[in-house]
Amino acid sequence: MEGNQFKKGELYSFITGKTSTAIGRRLQKNFKRAGLEITIEQWSVLFHLWKQDGLSQHQLCESTFRDKPSITRLVNNLEKNKLVKRSTDKKDKRINLIKLTATGRKIEERSMAVANQTLNEALEGVTNGQIEIAREVLQMVYDNLSGE
Repeated sequence: MEGNQFKKGELYSFITGKTSTAIGRRLQKNFKRAGLEITIEQWSVLFHLWKQDGLSQHQLCESTFRDKPSITRLVNNLEKNKLVKRSTDKKDKRINLIKLTATGRKIEERSMAVANQTLNEALEGVTNGQIEIAREVLQMVYDNLSGE
């Protein structure tokens, strides 16, 4: 991409995740409106557990791109809210597996509906072709930077 000229403000806005922040704020607002007492960070952990229950804290770190202390704090809060519970891996006692409770499974449908509603709000007026181009470009940027 040599020779491409960006205004520094535009590039900085892109890099800092201005759009991601706006979506996160809207999602949090929509959760609150729907009576869901979870944060978007907690939702991201629950999302991965809804896909595959019983992940280890290490797997959750990798899936959510968070560090170990952040996941520990999130799991502690989710456990306090009775959405997940920790259990020891039978094969390796050093590993904590995080499992959904009945309450955690119960909010999946409602929270996914809110997330889909929020995504629809965010993508209003954006064509499928534009979404695919954006996805491809962002994947290329990620791949360029994650191969270190």
